Amino acid sequence: MKIAVTSTGPELADAVDPRFGRCKCLVIVESDNMRASPVENQFAGTGGAGIAVAQAMVGRKVEVVLTGNCGPNAFEVLNAAGIKVVTGVAGTTVREAVGAFKVGVLKPTPEPNVVRNSGRRGRRPSSSGRRGADGGVCRP
Repeated sequence: MKIAVTSTGPELADAVDPRFGRCKCLVIVESDNMRASPVENQFAGTGGAGIAVAQAMVGRKVEVVLTGNCGPNAFEVLNAAGIKVVTGVAGTTVREAVGAFKVGVLKPTPEPNVVRNSGRRGRRPSSSGRRGADGGVCRP
């Protein structure tokens, strides 16, 4: 099973990042052998980051996402693709979070745990213009 974990870095020993769309990396872990494939979050500084990251996880055929927080738009994309979402994951490493999910301590949540964003008043839109395909390896 492919499990994506929001992370502060590319390693299994790195901390779980509580943010879904704005996390630094996503570590995709094969649950049977714990092989990790880190993916840099190129969308962290863009508008609609949660949706873009969710679509990237759909494209990578992830089956479960472990994170601290997930908003309604990203949750909807993941849910529509049949990807289970576990929110509330905090204070642990990527390895520990995957282990807790595998033994049933962490369970999928039925709804997002962040309220809908009603806009970005007072904030300038991102000027990075980066909206390409998901991709690169997250560097420490």
